[in-house]
Amino acid sequence: MEEKKQKEESLLKQLFNFAGNYKYLSILSAVLAAVSALVALVPFYYIWRIMQEVIRVKLNFARAQGIASYGWHAVGYALLGMFLYITGLMCSHMAAFRVQASMRTIMMEHIMKLPLGFIESEGSGKIRKIVVDSSAATETYLAHNLPDKAVSVATPVGLIVLLLVFDWRLGLICLIPAVLGFLFMGSMMGKDMENSMKEYQNSLETMSAEAVEYVRGIPVVKTFGQTVFSFKRFKDSIDKYERWTLDYTKSMRKPMVAFTTAVNSTFAFIIAAAYLLGGHGISGKLGLNLFFYIIITPILTTTLMKLAYAGEAQLQVKDALMRMGSLMDRKPLQEPQQGKLPEDSALSLDGVVFAYEDAEKNAVDGVTLQIKAGEHVAFVGPSGGGKTTLASLIARFWDVKEGSIKLGGVDVRDITSSELMNQISYVFQDSKLLKLSILENVRIGRPDATDAEVMKALEKAQCMDIIEKLPDGVHTKIGAEGVYVSGGEAQRLSIARAFLKNAPVLILDEATAFADPDNEQRVQAAFETLSRDKTVIMIAHRLSTVTNADRIYVLKDGTVAESGSHKELTAQEGVYAHMWEEYNKSVDWKVGAAS
Repeated sequence: MEEKKQKEESLLKQLFNFAGNYKYLSILSAVLAAVSALVALVPFYYIWRIMQEVIRVKLNFARAQGIASYGWHAVGYALLGMFLYITGLMCSHMAAFRVQASMRTIMMEHIMKLPLGFIESEGSGKIRKIVVDSSAATETYLAHNLPDKAVSVATPVGLIVLLLVFDWRLGLICLIPAVLGFLFMGSMMGKDMENSMKEYQNSLETMSAEAVEYVRGIPVVKTFGQTVFSFKRFKDSIDKYERWTLDYTKSMRKPMVAFTTAVNSTFAFIIAAAYLLGGHGISGKLGLNLFFYIIITPILTTTLMKLAYAGEAQLQVKDALMRMGSLMDRKPLQEPQQGKLPEDSALSLDGVVFAYEDAEKNAVDGVTLQIKAGEHVAFVGPSGGGKTTLASLIARFWDVKEGSIKLGGVDVRDITSSELMNQISYVFQDSKLLKLSILENVRIGRPDATDAEVMKALEKAQCMDIIEKLPDGVHTKIGAEGVYVSGGEAQRLSIARAFLKNAPVLILDEATAFADPDNEQRVQAAFETLSRDKTVIMIAHRLSTVTNADRIYVLKDGTVAESGSHKELTAQEGVYAHMWEEYNKSVDWKVGAAS
């Protein structure tokens, strides 16, 4: 019991840390709710007095003197109880909304400081669920469950007093189903329930993350004529959630039926009490008390049901706080106290080692290479070879486990994050546009850019045909009123950002993956202009896009298997020569199939 009390205090303490001075409103709401529960019981006393008066006058209502007065007292106390409870809810909602807003603000500020690699690996769906759903669970708890819990605690105390004062024998008998209900409720609310709640939230989290990835991949599904089963992970997450829900429901079936039966069996115990205590007949006073207990005991049933749901809500909040804590425990990349500036755009990697969390082997294992300022290089190789990981380490989406990465002779860990982002432009495979105008989407590349500079960047990125077909031109809002662009067009707009940013280092991660032939031609033309006088790193599976690179690095199993120009690598037996041969076969097969 003491341990449970400490857990409750710890839970409230965590919530109140986000509430600031609004925590006093939460406390006030609980106090008002408890008082309202006690006040709400007073009308039942006056109802008993009315019944007593009716029995006393024996239908000769002309002799009755206090019925009207008792009735108005009952109504008055009922209204007072409602007023106190509503006032308590107003206080609890003000505090709850403040806590929810504070939680989301703090989490988003923290997320903005986390490595971009962590955001990509976790998935936006999972992080969104933690930020939105977990904070919403705490809002529901503070706004409704906390005052209701105060009511659920105060009401039984007042009821026990009433039940024992009028007839202690009837009162004790009426408490038997309540005690049984508590016992059955306890069997459902133990450690197993806490673990089940965690599994439930994990299943929802996984399903949410996979749903987001599925929706994002719909263009690929349509392009290649695939079915929903091509997204096996999404379907598996749904099946897993279904299995868990059915198993959990079956496991709770017996204790829930027992609990519901117990708390709703009060009338059966009252009838039994009437036979036991009435003997050969029921006297006036016993009859009066029996009527009173029949009226008041349903409140006990309702209170016990509220307590059961309040316990479940508490477990949900505890799980929500744990998930938010796991996110907040993630440490941002360490910032240098005095950031250094790189001398040029040359890159130097020395013995770079990196492994993802819980991975059995290194994603990058001892890579050493040099990229001169203004040199154009390509990372190619089999899937899972470490191409994107290595590029992410250069942009410091993660920190290396061993070795070092230097830009312009300075370790990237000694360059401030803002300065490093000024030095590097990263064009992702899956370009993301925000629900803003085209102008504002591109201006993200350099927020202080003028409209004229943004238009010039759009022109260089081959985007004018996109602008011309949109209803409001460059001021058209993406995602508003059904306005969307294709994957290839989104890629060109993201390239316009890179033009506007004009960073000396350019990383292109499969930048033409979702482009159709017309868009690909325009994207390649934009890249040719964008790459001038810059250090460029291209990550590509389509080998035809890297044949003109100054040097090609072939990555396999996290190491550099080969390096050289396209001509040098195809002239020797090796991984690249085999990949080039297979690539040409696939191109010939596509051409043959098309003809």
